[in-house]
Amino acid sequence: MLIADSLDESGAIAAHFSAARTRVLAALTRQFFDLDMAEEAYQEACKRALERWPLQGIPRDPTAWLLLTGRNATIDRLRKDKRLVFKDALPDVPVEGGNIEADIAELIDTAELRDDVLRLMFMCCHPDLALQDQLALALKVIGGFSVDKIARAFVVKPKAMEQRITRAKKRAAAIATQLESPTLQERAARLKAVCVMAYLLFNEGYSASGGDVHIREELCDEAIRLVRLLIRLFPSQAEVMGLLALCLFQNSRRGARLTSDGRLVALEDQNRTLWDQIEIAEGRVLLEKALRHGRAGPYQIQAAIAATHCRAQQAEDTDWAEIERLYAALEQVQPSPVVSLNRAVALSKTSDAQTGLAYLASHATTLDNYLYFHATRASLLQSAGQFEQAIAAYEQALLLGPTGQEREHIHQQIGSCKKSEKNIVTV
Repeated sequence: MLIADSLDESGAIAAHFSAARTRVLAALTRQFFDLDMAEEAYQEACKRALERWPLQGIPRDPTAWLLLTGRNATIDRLRKDKRLVFKDALPDVPVEGGNIEADIAELIDTAELRDDVLRLMFMCCHPDLALQDQLALALKVIGGFSVDKIARAFVVKPKAMEQRITRAKKRAAAIATQLESPTLQERAARLKAVCVMAYLLFNEGYSASGGDVHIREELCDEAIRLVRLLIRLFPSQAEVMGLLALCLFQNSRRGARLTSDGRLVALEDQNRTLWDQIEIAEGRVLLEKALRHGRAGPYQIQAAIAATHCRAQQAEDTDWAEIERLYAALEQVQPSPVVSLNRAVALSKTSDAQTGLAYLASHATTLDNYLYFHATRASLLQSAGQFEQAIAAYEQALLLGPTGQEREHIHQQIGSCKKSEKNIVTV
């Protein structure tokens, strides 16, 4: 075999491993009620595939081959260890001799595989797990990230991350046996939970909750991959389309959000020629398709807000009246202090800073420990020429754990306020 052909085949095999991983791991978790055992079974199946596929060819259904190979290898090992406990739901077909033929692959219920993936994702975002544990477990189990890579994403030591994931796996194992095939009502509830998990994952990458790295690109990319998976599993769910559109619109601005030396660039100051027009175009198609389903949900409304920003070629072209209207609608559909905070910004653009501050004041109590409340209030006070109060608000934001880039940006704004205040006194 030529070296080039070998490399091409290796790439094809790796692509099949990546495409099959989530479904195979999900099905094996249902089989054995153990995440570690499922991961070991998948790794064993991949090892055998690397030995056999280059000689025998890639099977017609690589997912079925990996699933059955991993399942049978694990059953053999458990039988030898005399500790066989598994849910016998897959056909007991030997795979040692060659490829899985189409008639054997058809024995695997693809609808059940779909529910397996949902089941696994729901396990990772179970409310009994802390938010950070949910995200870390999802990256490890569903994303296939190494512990070192996850540790870098969360800016912690690998040992600490390994302990966090181990604890989360133990808790997930305790609920694994409860995750039987969901009813239609349960499926809808679980899908909503998974969407929340995916969006939290995206937000953690888009605007990190701490550390010196403000944008964690791997988290954004993994969240988008997960939502694409949900689209494939539930192609008629308008809110899933809205979520993917929202993530794409926001992610399209990634290349313009930091300067070459790592400083934050505010939305109104970004070079919009750096925005990813392919992601924006895909987001628009998804949003239009979602909105045709009828009443818009919160992800669709947020996507519409992001789309309005993306339509403006210059900051001054932004349709703030439309954005304020959409935030008002979002307050009705999914009221929250954070939504009201964003509406206050829109009101300041359609009217003036004082209008935004007045609206913001009614939510001050519930948002007092929220970094972006104080940063937003400071910005509005700065726009209103109330520089001393703006400085105090910026300093309060500094106490609430901004990222390194956010801290630097806040200090720049404080310096700008002091300079403006000094100019007023001089005049």
